[in-house]
Amino acid sequence: MLKPAIQTIFCLCLLLTPHVWGQAARDKDDPQVTRLLGLEHLWNDAQVSRDERALEGMIADTFVDTEWDGEISERGKFLADIKDPKFKPTLVAIQDVKVNLYHNTGIVTGIYHAKGSYQGKPYDHFGRFTDTWIYEDGKWQCVASHTSLLKK
Repeated sequence: MLKPAIQTIFCLCLLLTPHVWGQAARDKDDPQVTRLLGLEHLWNDAQVSRDERALEGMIADTFVDTEWDGEISERGKFLADIKDPKFKPTLVAIQDVKVNLYHNTGIVTGIYHAKGSYQGKPYDHFGRFTDTWIYEDGKWQCVASHTSLLKK
């Protein structure tokens, strides 16, 4: 009596497996996923080159940034910090990036490595990040960013 139940479960698993793999493949090839990944890399480049203008176009007016040390910055402070001459990033890189889409919202998570100096003191941070993007008026804008330090 138990054997038919196991066979049924096995058959259902086999039937669902292509659907799961097919969904993952579609998500990976989704043009919105590709766009968000590109924006994340542009964001990193803009930080290293301290390009406030590029970042202005990527973040919403209501943008909120929660840093690894718990500091919270709204849009104005975040942009001012980018152009602060005491802030000298030399590297911002991301890896293990994952994008989840929900209608007009994209949640991007991954690991970052940031290196440089601030106020003459070097820093070398590894951490996790979560960026929340909203698609409105034909473009993606980041509304929130959060980082957690893994190690200094």
